[in-house]
Amino acid sequence: MTLQAGIFGYPLGHSISPAFQQAAFDHLGIDATYKAWETSPAKLGDAVSLLKSDDYLGANVTVPHKQAVRQSLDAIDPLAESIGAVNTIVKENGRLIGHNTDAYGFIQSLKREADFQLSGKRVVLIGAGGAARAAVYGLAQEDIASLVIANRTLENASALASEMSDELAEVHATSLHAQALATSCSEADLIVNTTSIGMLHGPADGQSPIAEGLIPSDCLVYDIVYNPENTPLLEAARRAGAQTLGGLPMLVHQGAAAFELWTGQTAPVEIMFAAARNAL
Repeated sequence: MTLQAGIFGYPLGHSISPAFQQAAFDHLGIDATYKAWETSPAKLGDAVSLLKSDDYLGANVTVPHKQAVRQSLDAIDPLAESIGAVNTIVKENGRLIGHNTDAYGFIQSLKREADFQLSGKRVVLIGAGGAARAAVYGLAQEDIASLVIANRTLENASALASEMSDELAEVHATSLHAQALATSCSEADLIVNTTSIGMLHGPADGQSPIAEGLIPSDCLVYDIVYNPENTPLLEAARRAGAQTLGGLPMLVHQGAAAFELWTGQTAPVEIMFAAARNAL
């Protein structure tokens, strides 16, 4: 019996998950297919219920379903519950369990691809949505010195900062347009974009979330947008002399963690990276 896995999202034309997940199955000789299941919000519940069939391993979940999918599951892993978002569904003894591997993928990318040690570092994080929440929960486990959450809607940044006040030594919120952001960026060791600003074919295609003049030369700029590989933010960071990290490693590392949850086997990460780069 050929097993099935896939990704729920809407729309899904941008996804390269099928390319690198299928490459992993094929490399390990696992008889399974991985497909993009474009699913509208109205049909999500019915689509997820199909995963209980014998031939399904589980699924990934992407925008806009990471929060809504929770009501269609039998249980949610404590980390995913804390983050408030599910990006991986695993079938265990006929039950559908929600997990979040985004936090893991975010941190692993920094450590493995950028050789960046987070302990004692000052971080500015742009955004306050689902991806930002996963990143913040990952950072909270790494003994960072401080975190500034900058968002277009200050209330959302403030809510996330307040929620994390017991987990982080120092956490503040600011507007993307505030003078305080300039001060925070000038002191930052790491600047992270968790928004879709700069994403190809997105609503802010060709734009950068912060001005080039705010980027110090001695920091790492991490943009979780993976398409295009060279986002406007990363191009501005290079011109400023800063180190850069794109979003592809996070995508692959979170996907590798999902693969291991489904199969119980070590993911062939380098095979997955090669397939992902080829797909782009």
